[in-house]
Amino acid sequence: MSTLTTYDGLSLSYTESGEDTRRPPVVLLHGYAADSYMNWVAPGIAGALVLGGHRVIALDARGHGQSDAPHEASFYGEATMAQDVSLLADLLGTEQFDLVGYAWGAVIALLVAGHDPRVRRLVVGGIGTEVADASAVGRRKLRDRQLAEALRLDDEGAIADVGLRSVRRFAEQAKADRLALAAHAEGEHAPPISLDGIGVETLVVAGEDDEYVGSPAGLAAVIGASVALVPGDHLGAVFSKEFKSAVVKFLE
Repeated sequence: MSTLTTYDGLSLSYTESGEDTRRPPVVLLHGYAADSYMNWVAPGIAGALVLGGHRVIALDARGHGQSDAPHEASFYGEATMAQDVSLLADLLGTEQFDLVGYAWGAVIALLVAGHDPRVRRLVVGGIGTEVADASAVGRRKLRDRQLAEALRLDDEGAIADVGLRSVRRFAEQAKADRLALAAHAEGEHAPPISLDGIGVETLVVAGEDDEYVGSPAGLAAVIGASVALVPGDHLGAVFSKEFKSAVVKFLE
Protein backbone atom coordinates (compact mmCIF):
# COMPACT_ATOMS: atom_id res chain seq x y z
CA MET A 1 0.00 0.00 0.00
CA SER A 2 1.36 3.41 -1.02
CA THR A 3 0.05 6.91 -0.32
CA LEU A 4 -0.15 10.29 -1.98
CA THR A 5 -0.76 13.64 -0.30
CA THR A 6 -3.45 15.80 -1.86
CA TYR A 7 -3.30 19.56 -2.34
CA ASP A 8 -5.50 19.97 0.76
CA GLY A 9 -3.38 17.71 2.93
CA LEU A 10 -5.23 14.38 2.85
CA SER A 11 -3.42 11.06 2.59
CA LEU A 12 -4.89 8.77 -0.09
CA SER A 13 -4.00 5.10 -0.34
CA TYR A 14 -3.36 3.19 -3.53
CA THR A 15 -1.97 -0.19 -4.49
CA GLU A 16 0.28 -1.13 -7.38
CA SER A 17 0.54 -4.56 -8.94
CA GLY A 18 2.05 -5.95 -12.11
CA GLU A 19 4.71 -4.42 -14.25
CA ASP A 20 4.79 -3.44 -17.91
CA THR A 21 7.13 -0.88 -19.40
CA ARG A 22 5.71 -1.33 -22.91
CA ARG A 23 2.38 0.40 -22.37
CA PRO A 24 0.67 2.87 -20.00
CA PRO A 25 -0.47 1.79 -16.54
CA VAL A 26 -4.14 1.19 -15.77
CA VAL A 27 -5.70 3.33 -13.02
CA LEU A 28 -8.84 1.91 -11.35
CA LEU A 29 -11.51 4.07 -9.65
CA HIS A 30 -14.13 2.38 -7.46
CA GLY A 31 -17.75 3.31 -6.77
CA TYR A 32 -19.42 5.19 -3.92
CA ALA A 33 -19.22 3.45 -0.51
CA ALA A 34 -17.01 0.71 -1.98
CA ASP A 35 -13.22 0.60 -2.17
CA SER A 36 -10.53 -0.76 -4.46
CA TYR A 37 -10.70 -4.23 -2.98
CA MET A 38 -14.48 -4.55 -3.33
CA ASN A 39 -14.73 -3.27 -6.91
CA TRP A 40 -11.50 -4.51 -8.44
CA VAL A 41 -9.66 -7.13 -6.40
CA ALA A 42 -12.53 -9.30 -5.14
CA PRO A 43 -14.17 -9.62 -8.60
CA GLY A 44 -10.78 -10.59 -10.09
CA ILE A 45 -10.55 -7.62 -12.46
CA ALA A 46 -7.26 -6.27 -11.11
CA GLY A 47 -5.75 -9.76 -11.16
CA ALA A 48 -6.90 -10.40 -14.73
CA LEU A 49 -5.31 -7.15 -15.88
CA VAL A 50 -2.04 -8.10 -14.19
CA LEU A 51 -2.12 -11.53 -15.84
CA GLY A 52 -2.68 -9.71 -19.12
CA GLY A 53 0.61 -7.90 -18.64
CA HIS A 54 -0.61 -4.58 -17.25
CA ARG A 55 0.71 -2.46 -14.42
CA VAL A 56 -2.37 -1.73 -12.31
CA ILE A 57 -2.88 1.13 -9.83
CA ALA A 58 -6.05 1.03 -7.70
CA LEU A 59 -6.88 4.20 -5.77
CA ASP A 60 -8.98 4.40 -2.61
CA ALA A 61 -10.79 7.71 -3.03
CA ARG A 62 -10.95 10.24 -0.23
CA GLY A 63 -13.54 9.15 2.30
CA HIS A 64 -13.22 5.50 1.27
CA GLY A 65 -11.15 2.42 2.04
CA GLN A 66 -7.77 3.10 3.59
CA SER A 67 -7.68 6.77 2.58
CA ASP A 68 -8.34 9.71 4.90
CA ALA A 69 -12.04 10.26 5.52
CA PRO A 70 -12.85 13.78 6.71
CA HIS A 71 -16.40 14.50 7.85
CA GLU A 72 -16.64 17.97 6.29
CA ALA A 73 -18.39 18.38 2.92
CA SER A 74 -15.79 20.93 1.78
CA PHE A 75 -13.28 18.10 1.25
CA TYR A 76 -15.43 16.42 -1.40
CA GLY A 77 -16.92 17.05 -4.83
CA GLU A 78 -16.29 15.53 -8.26
CA ALA A 79 -13.88 18.20 -9.46
CA THR A 80 -11.74 17.83 -6.34
CA MET A 81 -11.67 14.06 -6.66
CA ALA A 82 -10.83 14.22 -10.36
CA GLN A 83 -7.89 16.41 -9.37
CA ASP A 84 -6.74 13.62 -7.04
CA VAL A 85 -6.52 11.25 -10.02
CA SER A 86 -4.40 13.65 -12.04
CA LEU A 87 -2.19 14.14 -8.99
CA LEU A 88 -1.75 10.38 -8.81
CA ALA A 89 -0.66 10.38 -12.45
CA ASP A 90 1.83 13.14 -11.61
CA LEU A 91 3.23 11.03 -8.80
CA LEU A 92 3.52 7.98 -11.04
CA GLY A 93 5.42 10.08 -13.56
CA THR A 94 3.54 8.55 -16.48
CA GLU A 95 3.05 10.29 -19.81
CA GLN A 96 -0.09 8.28 -20.51
CA PHE A 97 -2.47 6.08 -18.55
CA ASP A 98 -5.59 4.05 -19.14
CA LEU A 99 -8.50 4.81 -16.82
CA VAL A 100 -11.25 2.48 -15.59
CA GLY A 101 -14.07 3.70 -13.34
CA TYR A 102 -17.22 2.12 -12.00
CA ALA A 103 -20.46 3.92 -11.04
CA TRP A 104 -19.49 7.10 -9.16
CA GLY A 105 -15.86 6.30 -10.05
CA ALA A 106 -16.89 6.33 -13.71
CA VAL A 107 -18.24 9.87 -13.29
CA ILE A 108 -14.84 10.93 -11.96
CA ALA A 109 -13.16 9.08 -14.83
CA LEU A 110 -15.23 11.03 -17.38
CA LEU A 111 -14.19 14.31 -15.76
CA VAL A 112 -10.53 13.31 -15.77
CA ALA A 113 -10.66 12.16 -19.40
CA GLY A 114 -12.24 15.46 -20.41
CA HIS A 115 -9.41 17.53 -18.93
CA ASP A 116 -6.25 15.39 -18.65
CA PRO A 117 -4.59 14.75 -22.02
CA ARG A 118 -2.61 11.85 -20.55
CA VAL A 119 -5.65 9.53 -20.60
CA ARG A 120 -5.15 7.10 -23.48
CA ARG A 121 -8.14 4.76 -23.16
CA LEU A 122 -11.22 4.97 -20.96
CA VAL A 123 -13.60 2.39 -19.53
CA VAL A 124 -16.71 3.60 -17.69
CA GLY A 125 -18.97 1.05 -16.01
CA GLY A 126 -22.30 1.26 -14.23
CA ILE A 127 -23.37 4.60 -15.75
CA GLY A 128 -25.51 5.79 -18.63
CA THR A 129 -27.16 8.89 -20.07
CA GLU A 130 -28.20 10.25 -16.67
CA VAL A 131 -24.70 11.70 -16.11
CA ALA A 132 -25.36 14.20 -18.88
CA ASP A 133 -29.05 14.83 -18.13
CA ALA A 134 -29.58 18.45 -17.12
CA SER A 135 -33.12 17.71 -15.92
CA ALA A 136 -31.74 15.25 -13.34
CA VAL A 137 -29.61 17.79 -11.45
CA GLY A 138 -32.34 18.88 -9.04
CA ARG A 139 -33.38 15.29 -8.39
CA ARG A 140 -29.79 14.28 -7.64
CA LYS A 141 -29.29 17.15 -5.20
CA LEU A 142 -32.45 16.24 -3.31
CA ARG A 143 -31.46 12.58 -3.28
CA ASP A 144 -27.97 13.43 -2.02
CA ARG A 145 -29.43 15.41 0.89
CA GLN A 146 -31.72 12.52 1.73
CA LEU A 147 -28.82 10.07 1.49
CA ALA A 148 -26.70 12.14 3.87
CA GLU A 149 -29.54 12.17 6.39
CA ALA A 150 -30.01 8.40 6.07
CA LEU A 151 -26.30 7.74 6.59
CA ARG A 152 -26.24 9.84 9.77
CA LEU A 153 -29.21 8.14 11.42
CA ASP A 154 -28.33 5.82 14.29
CA ASP A 155 -31.25 3.52 13.54
CA GLU A 156 -31.37 1.98 10.06
CA GLY A 157 -34.98 1.01 10.70
CA ALA A 158 -35.93 4.70 10.71
CA ILE A 159 -35.11 4.97 6.99
CA ALA A 160 -38.39 4.63 5.13
CA ASP A 161 -37.01 4.76 1.59
CA VAL A 162 -35.99 1.30 0.37
CA GLY A 163 -33.25 2.61 -1.93
CA LEU A 164 -31.64 4.76 0.74
CA ARG A 165 -31.85 1.92 3.23
CA SER A 166 -30.08 -0.31 0.71
CA VAL A 167 -27.20 2.15 0.31
CA ARG A 168 -26.93 2.50 4.08
CA ARG A 169 -26.82 -1.29 4.49
CA PHE A 170 -24.18 -1.61 1.75
CA ALA A 171 -22.03 1.02 3.48
CA GLU A 172 -22.22 -0.87 6.76
CA GLN A 173 -21.39 -4.18 5.08
CA ALA A 174 -18.38 -2.48 3.50
CA LYS A 175 -17.36 -1.16 6.94
CA ALA A 176 -17.28 2.30 5.40
CA ASP A 177 -17.20 5.53 7.41
CA ARG A 178 -20.86 6.61 7.23
CA LEU A 179 -20.16 10.17 8.35
CA ALA A 180 -17.53 10.58 5.63
CA LEU A 181 -19.96 9.20 3.06
CA ALA A 182 -22.61 11.65 4.27
CA ALA A 183 -20.16 14.53 3.84
CA HIS A 184 -19.31 13.19 0.41
CA ALA A 185 -23.00 13.21 -0.54
CA GLU A 186 -23.21 16.87 0.49
CA GLY A 187 -20.04 17.88 -1.36
CA GLU A 188 -19.90 20.26 -4.30
CA HIS A 189 -21.27 18.15 -7.13
CA ALA A 190 -20.63 18.79 -10.78
CA PRO A 191 -23.41 19.89 -13.10
CA PRO A 192 -24.30 17.47 -15.90
CA ILE A 193 -21.01 16.37 -17.38
CA SER A 194 -20.06 17.88 -20.72
CA LEU A 195 -19.10 14.99 -22.95
CA ASP A 196 -17.63 17.14 -25.70
CA GLY A 197 -14.12 16.75 -24.32
CA ILE A 198 -14.16 12.94 -24.31
CA GLY A 199 -12.04 12.30 -27.37
CA VAL A 200 -10.28 9.10 -26.32
CA GLU A 201 -11.22 5.55 -27.25
CA THR A 202 -13.92 4.57 -24.74
CA LEU A 203 -15.89 1.52 -23.62
CA VAL A 204 -19.19 1.81 -21.74
CA VAL A 205 -20.05 -1.39 -19.84
CA ALA A 206 -23.05 -1.99 -17.60
CA GLY A 207 -25.24 -4.70 -16.16
CA GLU A 208 -28.29 -5.74 -18.17
CA ASP A 209 -30.42 -5.43 -15.03
CA ASP A 210 -28.96 -2.14 -13.80
CA GLU A 211 -31.92 0.16 -13.19
CA TYR A 212 -29.98 3.13 -11.82
CA VAL A 213 -28.03 4.49 -14.76
CA GLY A 214 -30.31 5.42 -17.62
CA SER A 215 -29.15 4.12 -21.00
CA PRO A 216 -25.52 2.89 -21.32
CA ALA A 217 -26.04 2.53 -25.08
CA GLY A 218 -27.29 6.11 -25.24
CA LEU A 219 -24.19 7.36 -23.43
CA ALA A 220 -21.97 5.35 -25.75
CA ALA A 221 -23.69 6.85 -28.79
CA VAL A 222 -23.14 10.40 -27.55
CA ILE A 223 -19.39 9.97 -27.07
CA GLY A 224 -18.77 7.54 -29.91
CA ALA A 225 -17.88 4.71 -27.57
CA SER A 226 -18.23 0.96 -27.73
CA VAL A 227 -20.82 -0.58 -25.41
CA ALA A 228 -20.95 -3.93 -23.63
CA LEU A 229 -23.95 -5.14 -21.64
CA VAL A 230 -23.11 -7.89 -19.15
CA PRO A 231 -25.14 -10.03 -16.73
CA GLY A 232 -26.03 -8.48 -13.38
CA ASP A 233 -27.50 -5.45 -11.67
CA HIS A 234 -25.71 -2.34 -10.40
CA LEU A 235 -23.89 -4.15 -7.61
CA GLY A 236 -23.42 -7.50 -9.29
CA ALA A 237 -22.24 -6.60 -12.79
CA VAL A 238 -18.58 -6.19 -11.79
CA PHE A 239 -18.57 -9.81 -10.56
CA SER A 240 -19.60 -11.24 -13.90
CA LYS A 241 -16.91 -12.90 -15.99
CA GLU A 242 -18.22 -10.93 -18.95
CA PHE A 243 -17.43 -7.60 -17.26
CA LYS A 244 -13.89 -8.71 -16.56
CA SER A 245 -13.41 -10.03 -20.08
CA ALA A 246 -14.75 -6.85 -21.67
CA VAL A 247 -12.34 -4.64 -19.70
CA VAL A 248 -9.29 -6.84 -20.32
CA LYS A 249 -10.02 -7.22 -24.02
CA PHE A 250 -10.59 -3.50 -24.53
CA LEU A 251 -7.29 -2.59 -22.88
CA GLU A 252 -5.19 -5.19 -24.70
